[in-house]
Amino acid sequence: MAQKNNFHSQLVAWMKIILPLIALGLLSTVFLLSEKIDPTKAIPFSKIDLEKRAQDLGATNPSFSGLMNEGHEMAVQAVTALPDKNDAQKIFADTVTAQIVLTSGEVIDIVSDTADLHQANDTAALMGNVNITTADGYRVVTDWLNTRTDTLYADTPGTVTSTGPLGDLEAGRMILTSDPITGDAHLHFTDGVTVVYQPQSSKE
Repeated sequence: MAQKNNFHSQLVAWMKIILPLIALGLLSTVFLLSEKIDPTKAIPFSKIDLEKRAQDLGATNPSFSGLMNEGHEMAVQAVTALPDKNDAQKIFADTVTAQIVLTSGEVIDIVSDTADLHQANDTAALMGNVNITTADGYRVVTDWLNTRTDTLYADTPGTVTSTGPLGDLEAGRMILTSDPITGDAHLHFTDGVTVVYQPQSSKE
């Protein structure tokens, strides 16, 4: 019986040595079979052209606001804006929304696909699906609108179409200005104006 207990004690002692050695061997095998890691290798981030991102420094959802010379308020927003690489004063904007609040209280809303803004010249060219909406119910659509940011002035180099309370209109050019005394906005249509008048139905 004593001999059996002695054998059991020796077996336990040997197992305490052998089992850790086996575990250590298995662990070493796992590391040897695994892919070697190169500490100098870059971490596999998403493939981004960092050089292009550095060149195309811009802003997301930019906006600015200010007062015109006559006291009209102007606010402009865009989805993105990028500076011109050749002219630091020029900015390309995408999906542009502008609002002008006249001193008279009237509001003019303008939207366009894109815009080129020149800060030094206080000018902006709005291009692509340009829509101008006035507070008195007129909506003007054109492809190109040249505007100023320091005073209320805008003109179109091409044709415009307009809808409003008096009917439909088409013209070769449009000019937007404000009355210097009242501050009211005035739309001037020139170069071959065609008007389809829609008389108001009289109430019986």
